[in-house]
Amino acid sequence: MSEGRLFIVTAPSGAGKTSLLRELLNREERLAVSISHTTRPMREGEEDGVDYYFVSLEEFDRINGQDGFLEHAEVFGNLYGTSRAEVQRLQNEGLDVILEIDWQGAQLVRQKMPEAVGIFILPPSLAVLEARLRNRGTDDDGVVSQRLDQARSDILHCEDFEHCVINDDFEETVKQLCSLIQDPDQADEDPRPCHKRVLENS
Repeated sequence: MSEGRLFIVTAPSGAGKTSLLRELLNREERLAVSISHTTRPMREGEEDGVDYYFVSLEEFDRINGQDGFLEHAEVFGNLYGTSRAEVQRLQNEGLDVILEIDWQGAQLVRQKMPEAVGIFILPPSLAVLEARLRNRGTDDDGVVSQRLDQARSDILHCEDFEHCVINDDFEETVKQLCSLIQDPDQADEDPRPCHKRVLENS
């Protein structure tokens, strides 16, 4: 059995990445998401070992001290880490593996696994992103503003990734992601930088 490929999927908060990946997993049998560890409190509807491995700060530090993370970072006051053992286990089973991490984490993983294929998911505009953040109702106005400011910065890093997908229509975006997983060496149709396309619509 050949070892699976590694994909890094990044998006600003609210771009729809989680919903897209859930549907992608339903359609691609040989695909798995590496579940990250986090110190963030569990939200309503989430499950430990499904959405994240929810751990204490002490447990996170213990794993990190044993070089157990390919990358780790602090995001909005919480720690997130990608388990080295989890990724290797899935690849050894012949599964293609997705890492759902931010662009800083992507850079760190690429230093250790340069063969990884990067996919950046964006909203069609910042206005749409703000509407999505407010409609999900999990953050107050201050946090929404903070996430929007972070998104403006994150969007500029989409050019560091091999592929850019703008999540305008959910079904079409899922089809595009399926195509990229099946053939990651294909070229993007629109050569313009992703962040310019998004900011032009804002």
